[in-house]
Amino acid sequence: MKDDVTAIARIETEGEIGLICLAKPPVNAVGLALRSAIHDAFQTLSRDPAIRAIVLYGEGRYFSAGADIKDFGKADVQPTLPQVLKALNDSDKPVIAALHGVAFGGALELALSTHLRVGVAGLRIALPEVKLGLLPGAGGAQRLPRLTGLASAIDIICSGRDVLADEALSLGILDRLVEGPARAAGIAAARDVLAGTLAHRQTDARVVADDPAAVDAARSRLEAKRPALMAPLKALEAVCAATLPIDEGLAGERALFMELMAGDERAGLVHAFFAERATGQIPEKSATPRTIQRIAVIGGGTMGVGIATSVLIGGYQTDLIEAQSARVAQARSGIEKNLAGALKRGKLTAESHKAALDGLGCTDSLDVAAEADLVIEAIFENMEAKIGVFAKLDAICKPGAILATNTSYLDVNQIAAATARPEDVIGLHFFSPAHIMRLIEVVVADNTAPSCVASAFALARKLGKVPVRAGNCDGFIGNRILTQYRRAADYLLLDGADFAEIDAALEEFGFAMGPFAVNDLAGLDIARATRDRKAATRPPQERYSRVADLICDQGWFGRKTGQGYYLYEAGKKPVANPGAVAIVETERRALGLAPRAFSRETIVARCLTAMIAEAVRVLEEGVALRPVDIDAVELFGYGFPRHRGGPMHQADLIGPAELIRRIEDYAAEDPHFWQVPDLLRKMQRDGRSFADLNG
Repeated sequence: MKDDVTAIARIETEGEIGLICLAKPPVNAVGLALRSAIHDAFQTLSRDPAIRAIVLYGEGRYFSAGADIKDFGKADVQPTLPQVLKALNDSDKPVIAALHGVAFGGALELALSTHLRVGVAGLRIALPEVKLGLLPGAGGAQRLPRLTGLASAIDIICSGRDVLADEALSLGILDRLVEGPARAAGIAAARDVLAGTLAHRQTDARVVADDPAAVDAARSRLEAKRPALMAPLKALEAVCAATLPIDEGLAGERALFMELMAGDERAGLVHAFFAERATGQIPEKSATPRTIQRIAVIGGGTMGVGIATSVLIGGYQTDLIEAQSARVAQARSGIEKNLAGALKRGKLTAESHKAALDGLGCTDSLDVAAEADLVIEAIFENMEAKIGVFAKLDAICKPGAILATNTSYLDVNQIAAATARPEDVIGLHFFSPAHIMRLIEVVVADNTAPSCVASAFALARKLGKVPVRAGNCDGFIGNRILTQYRRAADYLLLDGADFAEIDAALEEFGFAMGPFAVNDLAGLDIARATRDRKAATRPPQERYSRVADLICDQGWFGRKTGQGYYLYEAGKKPVANPGAVAIVETERRALGLAPRAFSRETIVARCLTAMIAEAVRVLEEGVALRPVDIDAVELFGYGFPRHRGGPMHQADLIGPAELIRRIEDYAAEDPHFWQVPDLLRKMQRDGRSFADLNG
């Protein structure tokens, strides 16, 4: 029998078993509406004398994907999730959770509060709150340890990782793992409970033993991480409270949760979460994507190999074209190595790994591009060379094929003009290593067709990438901002800060590597080629640092030559290169600059302000659609610390008045570099935030 079929927590009955079906598509998010509905349905079934057991299950693909992040601000609106869960735990009638698909976050906390959990094969569970700067705040940090013990709970909660069904069963999180529909599995378990053949127990009644060694090891590990985030450490504190009586532990957990809710770390991580999902809102969204089944990648270097790997993992038939015959086998070997790594990491199954290898072709002939629905050019960054390739592709490729360039800086309009089909030309700026990095800048030229843009976004999503629409200009979004970030660091270096000191300050802010360490990693010769390309158009009033050029003149290109700004020896931590230090000091003397001391706070403020100022210019020129797109580029392509939310999120935290004050202050030293964008002044006048511009 089924009743109330329109409710988001639908009440059903099967004899003496009452069921609550979570039916809030698309993912049964446990926000205020659903938790209230579950509470009401539970109260109804609790009061019904004909009902002896209660089963919760989910409709659709999942039990529930977890809390509704948009409802985080309603965490204390009654009934709160902790109140609902306590009612389930305290029920006189046995309560069973039948889980399928996923049970994440608040959904798993819901299940932990029941007396017995049945999982359907293929289930994944997690308490991923630390990834959003939070901790499980509805009893998860108290109830999970009561099932698994402290060590396993610390591992699961402080990492936020997924737990597969078999592991969940072995840890005691699940009491039974079955095949078949969750509803039927829940009913079967309820009948066994009522028959006395399946044990059940209130989670809150269990006791957790202290485990000092596990706690100390976890704390040391978390404090050693860079950046050392607050949420995992607070989560550890909450899990440790599970050794207390349940009410004390729950109160402590909730207090820690609310503390994190009010913090900047949580705000930054939640902003990053939404940024990843916001980039798909583009003007071309309604256009019909073209069919892409076969892809050709031109260029067998690191980037071409990475792109070919990525599209093969995405399931596409792929041809790698390398003009130098002697390098074709090397390119294939690189792709095969990458695919083996994807198999080892679980990104490919044995079957999909075989399909990827079977779908790979490697050749030195451009003619195979005739069969491709999409061609991605990934040769070296030289306009004449790229124009030559596109002129040939124009003659070879079939009508309607998309011709994409992986250029990092160059004018896509000029590349498109080499063809008679500029509407089919687009920029697809992958980031190295392309099979690992998630960002793709989709560069839309003046004549790029909407269907071409829609196709690029559909491709990126299938590859598991984060696509961001960018207008056509030198460096697009990311490299334009990167250029100014690096210039700010170069000026700090000339003015007295050590490059190791600058790197340390920005790493303390949250970057995995500082700008000089990154330059060494990327290759100092690569950046020099870009500087040389721009030299003829460099304004004479621009302050130019020759330090990187002088280091390159020594044949020091960074990691690949064993020295750059730093010295690199196998098995040793990089140390400052005395030769590079001497070059900096000599250049300061040549320019008549007396070295000044800069605090770490000043270093971060200058570099961050330079990024924000250029980001605002990118926005006001229409190169980026919205501030959130700029944040997505920096977060997923340039290593901006996720918990900081991105430069535009930081701009809102700093405020336009303070940003203008900083820029005007810095402009006293260098008025050419430090200029206040008009949009920033307008934001101050209008009293608006950049978040307001996201729509």
